[in-house]
Amino acid sequence: MTMISYSPAVSAALKEGKPVVALESTIITHGMPWPQNVETARQVEAAVRSEGAEPATIVVLDGVIHAGLDDATLDSVGRAKGFLKLSRADLAYAVAAGKNGSTTVAATMIAADRAGIRVFATGGIGGVHRGAERTYDISADLQELARTAVCVVCAGAKAILDLPKTLETLETLGVPVVGYGTDEFPAFWSRRSGLAAPLRLDTPQAIAALVNARRALALDGGVLVGNPIPLSDEIAANEINPAIEAAIDEADALGISGKALTPFLLSRMLELTQGRSLTANVALVENNARLAARIAAAL
Repeated sequence: MTMISYSPAVSAALKEGKPVVALESTIITHGMPWPQNVETARQVEAAVRSEGAEPATIVVLDGVIHAGLDDATLDSVGRAKGFLKLSRADLAYAVAAGKNGSTTVAATMIAADRAGIRVFATGGIGGVHRGAERTYDISADLQELARTAVCVVCAGAKAILDLPKTLETLETLGVPVVGYGTDEFPAFWSRRSGLAAPLRLDTPQAIAALVNARRALALDGGVLVGNPIPLSDEIAANEINPAIEAAIDEADALGISGKALTPFLLSRMLELTQGRSLTANVALVENNARLAARIAAAL
């Protein structure tokens, strides 16, 4: 059984020892509407290439994990309906059953690790949902960061989450959380969360040194890098928080939970902010892709 299919460009880059950056596909199938999803995916891939690295967008098609997509396949994924949203629990099911699925942070980390890719750029990680003391809704992304040795570059955890509990959980799991050029953990659409970043590093080379030190010490798990959204693109916390609270209240009233919750909340945020959340999302993902490419080059 062929588990991973590499695009020619990704295959060549890996064989030649050139930097490669993994990219998730859930943002394409569940995170943004068409055609913005495909446009954003292409912009993010271009941002990786602009820093001298090769992008490897990860998706499962007919049970095969693909690392790197051509333009036609990317467009097809962006228009498709009914893709499974894959995490650790169901990645193998999609492979075994020949399904189509997009990869969350956790599943992208697994696929990247198996494909020999050490750095992954995303928008924001999943984490502890608000009200988790009642629902036990905690993203598998956190456990994956504790077990899979991939460096994940994000703009923090998604601001719809309980950020203090997310950071506490990461600390308990032994995941190094690095603020890139900041002492404060970023809050996705906002540069500031009011929460201290446990660690701070200011260069891609310093992050690469941390990744290599963990490998030399045979420590399980990855490194989480919190890269603040560019100042010109952020939505300040005092502006975005009322919309977040409104979206969460709506989800509670409708009984939306589990895998459906995050897509619902992000969709409502798009409506409540009149599109500003999407504009910010695109900017932060591109920003993360550039940093990830620099880290991959330093590694």
